[in-house]
Amino acid sequence: MIHRHAGEIGAGLEPARAARPIRPGERIHVIGAGGAAAAAACLLAHHVGARASGCDAAGPSQYTPPLQDAGIPLSWTHDPAHVARDGSVLVDRLAVTKALTSVHPDHAELLAARSWGIPAISVQQLIADAAATRGGALVGVAGTHGKSTTTGWLIHLLAVAGLDPSGFVGALLPPMLVGGSRPSTVRLGEGRHFVVEADEYAGNFDSYRPAIGALTNADWDHPDVFPDRAAVVAAFGAWIRLFDAGAEDPVLVANTGDPGVREVLAGLRDWPGRLVAVCVVRAEEDPAVAAAVLAGTYTTARGPATAIAGRWQVSSAGEGSLEIAGLSAPGTVTTRIALAGRHNAENGLVAAGAALVAGAAMSAILDGLATFSGVGRRLELKGDVDGIVVLDDYGHHPTAMAATFAAVADRYPGRRLWAVYEPLTFHRTAAMLDEFADVLARADRVAIAAIHAGRDPDTTITSARALADAVNARGRAQASAPGSVESTADWLAPRVERGDVVLVMGGGRSYVIAERLLEYLRARVAS
Repeated sequence: MIHRHAGEIGAGLEPARAARPIRPGERIHVIGAGGAAAAAACLLAHHVGARASGCDAAGPSQYTPPLQDAGIPLSWTHDPAHVARDGSVLVDRLAVTKALTSVHPDHAELLAARSWGIPAISVQQLIADAAATRGGALVGVAGTHGKSTTTGWLIHLLAVAGLDPSGFVGALLPPMLVGGSRPSTVRLGEGRHFVVEADEYAGNFDSYRPAIGALTNADWDHPDVFPDRAAVVAAFGAWIRLFDAGAEDPVLVANTGDPGVREVLAGLRDWPGRLVAVCVVRAEEDPAVAAAVLAGTYTTARGPATAIAGRWQVSSAGEGSLEIAGLSAPGTVTTRIALAGRHNAENGLVAAGAALVAGAAMSAILDGLATFSGVGRRLELKGDVDGIVVLDDYGHHPTAMAATFAAVADRYPGRRLWAVYEPLTFHRTAAMLDEFADVLARADRVAIAAIHAGRDPDTTITSARALADAVNARGRAQASAPGSVESTADWLAPRVERGDVVLVMGGGRSYVIAERLLEYLRARVAS
């Protein structure tokens, strides 16, 4: 596989820099505004006083209704006239998603901006600038997996604690949390903390220079950028060294239960910030003992780590709980965890550690751990119709999918599992074909929709059929490749049966499968 440098993927964009406030009335146009981060950037720019607009040839998305509610002008075509028309410049700068520059560096609007000397930045840089405009402390949550859930959870914990944070999450937050009538990727509060999901792809997170950072895990992903896990580890380490140099006490909250995170921490012994090491231990382990071991193991130039350890247990009813040492002194405290799976216990503990650093009271943290219901498309229950459960999940990496399978087994023991997957990008599918097949083969039945290309320049290197064949070669599950997401839903509809759990996964348009299947099931019951 050909690996591309971040500069090549972000061709035409200014390099990442420290954030600076947006000028009142500044004209900012966002290209690709239907994406999660781009929609958030456009909405945030609007709310801090810019004259924001956006366009996306893919049309409206689940992320754009809040922009439309705010009256932000949106176009569903790309046109150089968005930049300049009749000899007049219409914008002061562009913000662009790298999903577009990675495949269209010669995009017409970018070329028009270049010809007029109009600067172009990443949408992450615009989010950082909007956060700087509001002032306060930036909090960045990174990791290969779980960062959307952890970011949303942290925002929830701070809100429960009365700290009224602002933030951006790459998934939809529920209306109750964002304080509006619709789900949104943005929360606007009056408190001093601004929490952002920090994505490692092609240096996206380099625009974020937080005072408090969190790291859930460090696994190999984005094979078009990172040749191996060592490259991912190096990228996370370099980002942490960018943490706010002006902060008196930059802090990293890190999940030391992850092997990749442990590799990152091994390279940060000379880092001048403070470390909070968290870990979820097995049911037979004592969390107080584990916390003491963590404190004695991990260190930075600031000194030994502060340690938080949690013992995760699952009841016979599939409900999880955490007994935590390190949130209070002395002793341990116990709370229920509403989200299924050990991976979510880890996400919750990372969020708890960051909330504690930000000043949340322990009682509020325990309450928030128990009451957080998740973010959109993360093991989201879409419906239970005629005894058939339909779940929607953003999982598109073998490690994340395996963790989700385990969570489903905890929550729905003994039920037949349909794994319905829309692969995200050809390059990821080709690079990890065997790993995907190994995980998918653990299900009882498998359906693989056509691959969502995303930012792929080459769509010939593999196929959904090739992945289905690889699953079938394992001899444990029957896999089919019905075609588009619509065709996949139609293929599933007559085949699923009462008692089945249908887990729909993918980062592209896989949510259409869950929605369309539920429509069929409801119509079948009604008839």
